[in-house]
Amino acid sequence: MNDTKTALVTGANKGIGFAIAQGLGAIGLTVAVGARDDVRREEAVEKLRAAGIAAFGVALDVTSGESVAAAVATVEQAAGRLDVLVNNAGISGRTDGGAQDPTTLDLDVVRTVVDTNVFGVVRVTNAMLPLLCRADSPRIVNVSSNMGSLTLQTGPIMAAYAPSKSMLNSITAQYARRLSDTNVIVNACCPGYVATDFTGFNAPRTPQQGAAIAIRLATLPDDGPRGGFFDDEGVVPW
Repeated sequence: MNDTKTALVTGANKGIGFAIAQGLGAIGLTVAVGARDDVRREEAVEKLRAAGIAAFGVALDVTSGESVAAAVATVEQAAGRLDVLVNNAGISGRTDGGAQDPTTLDLDVVRTVVDTNVFGVVRVTNAMLPLLCRADSPRIVNVSSNMGSLTLQTGPIMAAYAPSKSMLNSITAQYARRLSDTNVIVNACCPGYVATDFTGFNAPRTPQQGAAIAIRLATLPDDGPRGGFFDDEGVVPW
């Protein structure tokens, strides 16, 4: 088995996901670019390779168990193990017509958002765990948001998206507890308010700035923190 570490980043074809893939590739990891869209995925892989990064595409729809199982086979074939999993794929959900106003909440929107932002993370994590357990220092990073913090209550009122991130933080803590006696280190991060198509590019931070905390958590030493929620400043209260 080769010594090169492999990282799978979900939703890696654009925005923060692409910046995380770029950052991990720049420090010598082979990057598996997880994305649903075939064309965008291949464009992202080409862009990374043009920058001298070892990268390959992984067809991945986090809402489909079948797709996730096929992605495991792809990663296993290409790398034999997985050193880093960054669960970055996420959606904000539609907001039209009061769909995320708690008083007029569209429960179908909640289901859709939770299926990607929470269940998607569980699907991918559990399917990839056997490959992660083959690595010496496996790391799992869940990309969350401080909008999910009950303490901070930041951002606009979004009663599907924000609670999905609260639940993601909670499930991150459950994974960390369950895996506390293993070498698998699990944490969540908040990239901050980043200019991507997710925010209509109307935000102060670059994708590279947003990616920095995920890259740091993906490369923690073996005695690093577990089950925490972090941003650039340190621990985020939640």
